[in-house]
Amino acid sequence: MDWTAWIDRWGEPAVLAMTGAIVGLGFGFFGQRSRFCLRGAVVAFWHGHFGDKLAVWLLSFASAVVAIQAMILLDWLDVSTARQLSSRGSLSGALVGGLMFGIGMVLTRGCASRLLILSANGNLRALLAGLVFSVAAQAASQGVLVPLRETIAGWWTVEAGSRDVLALLGVGHWGGLAFGLIWGIAALFYAYRAVGSVWQWASGIGAGLMVALAWWATYNVMNNSFEPVQIQGITFSGPSSDWLMRVLIEPDGPWTFALGLLPGVFLGSLIGALVGKEWHVETFGPGYSVPRYVIGAVLMGFGSMMAGGCAVGAGITGGSVFALTAWVALIGMWLGGGIADRLIDGPKGALTSLPRLNGAKP
Repeated sequence: MDWTAWIDRWGEPAVLAMTGAIVGLGFGFFGQRSRFCLRGAVVAFWHGHFGDKLAVWLLSFASAVVAIQAMILLDWLDVSTARQLSSRGSLSGALVGGLMFGIGMVLTRGCASRLLILSANGNLRALLAGLVFSVAAQAASQGVLVPLRETIAGWWTVEAGSRDVLALLGVGHWGGLAFGLIWGIAALFYAYRAVGSVWQWASGIGAGLMVALAWWATYNVMNNSFEPVQIQGITFSGPSSDWLMRVLIEPDGPWTFALGLLPGVFLGSLIGALVGKEWHVETFGPGYSVPRYVIGAVLMGFGSMMAGGCAVGAGITGGSVFALTAWVALIGMWLGGGIADRLIDGPKGALTSLPRLNGAKP
């Protein structure tokens, strides 16, 4: 592909938006068909159910790691300038934000990417939670929650040169590739044992490959552009905040990869739902309370901005390039999700008696 010709003809903003839409289209379709969701994987793990939900997430994560590390070894990709590795980070923000995000995704019954995918399938609960998530993310990025976010982030920081896990361990990208292959084998093992279709497993792999495609595409635009362009992968917290500002304040602002990503994911998920004959309107009913979803969405929006990304942005996009803060955030999400599931949704949970939180009549 002649990236220079495309950039000369259409300009960087248009090319970035186009690549974002293409990547989003693929991620939305594969995410919908595979039922990809970190929340589902976390809950299944803590309940000891090593079945399809965990297998799909592991397949997505492992395929992203393997593809990205292989491209780096082949000199097709260089992620050294990615913000996850090249800028100062916060371990306290990653941990606290990850815990908050994990709790929030259990309350909303889906991580940020899952909410967008379900919204395209007609789920109005997910649509409401997604809108609240965008507002909370914007408040934490540029609004009233900035002082709180910066205070927590300042508790424990890490310099740019100390964020590469592979370098810290001294294993290099060959070590990263081996790690991805090991997890890929484990994922295939769980997939083989679980009840599910080959199409579901293939879609899980496809979702992970879209993360690698995002890194590769933006890297090529950066290398062939005369304007400064940031290499990036898939994330949903920043783009959600950007879309909110574009709708409310800057309708004529320049297009970016992030702005092309969300419509692509929505359309891809819609196509997936129509192909699978799964599109139908879902509203709030018994067992689904508005306060639960709103609280969860606020926790996810604020938490994702502290953690440096959502379940996909920090968990897979940042995790696949072995950014230290991304791994800390991912661990926080797994812990937060497990704690919230036990306290709120567990049969003996300490908070199951709160009727409004759990959708029952007071």
